[in-house]
Amino acid sequence: MLMQQINVSNIRPNCLILHKPCLQGTGHIINSHPCFEFPYQKKQRRYRNRNGCSIKTVTEAKNEVIEIEKNSTKVKATVSVIPTVVGILSELGIERGLDDIKDLIGQSIFLELLSAQLDPALEKVSIKGYVHLTHRSIEEIKYEGEFEVPGSFGEIGAILVENEHHREMFMRGIVVDGFLTGPVNFTCESWVHSKYDNPDKRVFFSNKSYLPSETPEGLKRLREEELIILRGNGEGERKKFERIYDYDVYNDLGNPDTDPELKRHVLGGTQHPYPRRCRTGRPRCQTDPLSEKRSNSVYVPRDECFSEVKQVTFSTNTLHSGLHALLPALRTAIIDTNLGFPLFSSIDDLFNQGFNLPPSKDKGFLNLRTVLPRLVKCVQDTRNDFLRFETPATMDKDRFFWFRDEEFGRQTIAGLNPCCIQLVTEWPLKSKLDPNIYGPAESAITTEIIEREISGFTTVEKAIKEKKLFILDYHDFFLPLVEEVRKLEGTTLYGSRTLFFLTHDGTLRPLAIELTRPPMDGKPQWRQVFTPSWHSTAVWLWRLAKAHVLAHDSSYHQLVSHWLRTHCCTEPYIIATNRQLSAMHPIYRLLLPHFRYTMEINVLAREALINADGIIESSFTPKKLSILVSSMAYDQHWQFDLQALPNDLIHRGMAEKDPNAPHGLKLAIEDYPYANDGLLLWDAIKSWVTDYVKHYYKESSFVVEKDEELQAWWEEIKNVGHGDKKDETWWPNLKTNEDLIEILTTIVWITSGHHAAVNFGQYNYAGYFPNRPAIARNNMPTEDPLDQEWELFLEKPEVTLLNCFPSQIQATTVMTVLDILSSHSPDEEYLGQTIEPAWEEDPMVKAAFLKFKGKLLELEGVIDERNADSTRNNRNGAGILPYELLKPTSEPGVTGKGVPYSISI
Repeated sequence: MLMQQINVSNIRPNCLILHKPCLQGTGHIINSHPCFEFPYQKKQRRYRNRNGCSIKTVTEAKNEVIEIEKNSTKVKATVSVIPTVVGILSELGIERGLDDIKDLIGQSIFLELLSAQLDPALEKVSIKGYVHLTHRSIEEIKYEGEFEVPGSFGEIGAILVENEHHREMFMRGIVVDGFLTGPVNFTCESWVHSKYDNPDKRVFFSNKSYLPSETPEGLKRLREEELIILRGNGEGERKKFERIYDYDVYNDLGNPDTDPELKRHVLGGTQHPYPRRCRTGRPRCQTDPLSEKRSNSVYVPRDECFSEVKQVTFSTNTLHSGLHALLPALRTAIIDTNLGFPLFSSIDDLFNQGFNLPPSKDKGFLNLRTVLPRLVKCVQDTRNDFLRFETPATMDKDRFFWFRDEEFGRQTIAGLNPCCIQLVTEWPLKSKLDPNIYGPAESAITTEIIEREISGFTTVEKAIKEKKLFILDYHDFFLPLVEEVRKLEGTTLYGSRTLFFLTHDGTLRPLAIELTRPPMDGKPQWRQVFTPSWHSTAVWLWRLAKAHVLAHDSSYHQLVSHWLRTHCCTEPYIIATNRQLSAMHPIYRLLLPHFRYTMEINVLAREALINADGIIESSFTPKKLSILVSSMAYDQHWQFDLQALPNDLIHRGMAEKDPNAPHGLKLAIEDYPYANDGLLLWDAIKSWVTDYVKHYYKESSFVVEKDEELQAWWEEIKNVGHGDKKDETWWPNLKTNEDLIEILTTIVWITSGHHAAVNFGQYNYAGYFPNRPAIARNNMPTEDPLDQEWELFLEKPEVTLLNCFPSQIQATTVMTVLDILSSHSPDEEYLGQTIEPAWEEDPMVKAAFLKFKGKLLELEGVIDERNADSTRNNRNGAGILPYELLKPTSEPGVTGKGVPYSISI
């Protein structure tokens, strides 16, 4: 009877054999194949192990199994798989046929259930078996199987999975149901490789989180082995199906094998400090052994990629289509790359009429109307495509918003780059650069100039004392690059300072702009101060000076505030988290939603945005030196502790500590929308992180300091991922709960709030490019003026300004990219909107999350109230765009609001 019981199979209507799971222990195995020896002779054989020691007789083993069977529980394992585009579309092919046969005979997925505890008598116990196909639809495929779990098995802590298909599959999760205590859930959300690609089984841990010191004995080895797999050995070229996380420098932005002019500096190291990216292992270039060869397919750890179905609707597919299909069409339509806009009405036509796109030989281009419906329209009578931009919300509210000085000031605290303005604390303004190289250190902005602008209000001395003078300072940062940038065609550069005065109504009034050229080409330093004026010549010079400052701010925003501080600096956090924190570590599970899709987005950026001759280099002021700008900023300005919003505000003089003030900070500008809303969001995040950390680290510093994985994670971030900064003294210690809370809150803020603030307003504020030109192409007409240029300026100042603005191809290229980057996909995952499965299963964590969600809902209401408050002049008024960039949720599309969990676009 025992032999029959062991070999009985579940009979399905198709009469195919589906084997029962097996129970395996040391010395004996029970499965669909006879693993016991039942000799015909009456003498019982006693088996011996390798050391010759007696183990068990068959009778003893049989009796033991019978006893286990009496106390066993029958459970059902359900595996949920998301169909892939390849799987849906590939109806033919040998592999598809073989996989269908596997499904038919019930041998598609092989599971091995593992106990979280060790059985002292049987050592490690596991339960094995196939799950068979029970449901298939476009949305989901389900596999099910029944398992006998002995009473002595203990809690199921992990499952090993073997994919018997010839193709990988995206596994959503596994549920083991039938226990009196309820189902055991395994959230996978992961690609599972085919055993034909890699024979090693995948391990998934249950949703129950464990600190390393609390790991059950049965899971300790698996926990360590999985981390070893994820780290890899640092050798060879990575394969698509792998999940290996390792570090490398940015040596893949150039393409010297194609053109020597496309050679670029390696970023990372003492010469050009930079965060590290994920290693791909691609071969080196033939013409430059320091550079990595570019390729059409770039390795990203498999679980950092979108599922194929998600790619159909997600914004990254839109971005890819825009970069690889629409932009080449623009270059074909606009043949003269230096051609500017002859009239401002020509710029308006981009929104009113659009222009025809040439037919494309690329069949993928035919779908652009579907992928980019906001941009690409169809002329019904000719069936031709044409490009017409949507009117940005700022321009829709006030067509001349970009012309107004008060809007120029407002946008420094409520616009696209509100994290660069600083309080003036010293006078006169002085450069820290070597005067022997760059000219006199003291600024040309004198007391007399400023007091002429604020006459009747106050003096410079009093304004500084009362914290009413602010500066947008790109003088020392850009001045060392001026000579090199000016060697490039179609661009120019100055060091710049812009001063603002805080008026009685809480708005910023621009006072003066200083533009500086260092000594170069045998000429002395040139600098000039421009101020608002009532005289036509000075007014147009002021407008031209503003265009240069805005081009500086646009470049710094894109390369530093956006790319460097969010995308680039976050990648080392992602790599270290996967290399050093187990998937069952509670901190790993806290950070996971904040890292989704960032590495794949960064790959797209390296492919087409920040690469040699890419979008940034061709369209922004520093051109081929653009990526060096971000390296300079990382070297000179980036500190981990200053990525925390309160510390950043204090560092820039925009706030000071005050225990009696909201958030413990007194703002220098009371109506500072970015800071007002940002601090509320920061507090909500910190409260959630605090509750979460204290739930798992109940014994304060001792547990944090003794958490080997956590300490290794932080050490690797400091010494490897951000290794060029490893000797800095400002790195926070990680010894107490408070240390951990501050570090985690900072990372979460950067990936959610900070990124949302500098990303999702891009089209609204820079879509009408005169408001934020990406590049200034010509020098000021007062710098070494030629008679012809000066006469043109006096005769047609509008033409001089238009010639300074981006060319047609530069403007439309940047507008296209900004429209895509500013858009939320229909399946955007917003901060606090959806609870992670692992959080939901712990009642205390779930309660903390619901509290966090409630605070975010409250923040939505507060932002609405602030935008409706007529006393808040920086976010309310005629033609003023409300500040909603830190409003947690949003509808799909370009909305200028919404804070996703992660840097997903």
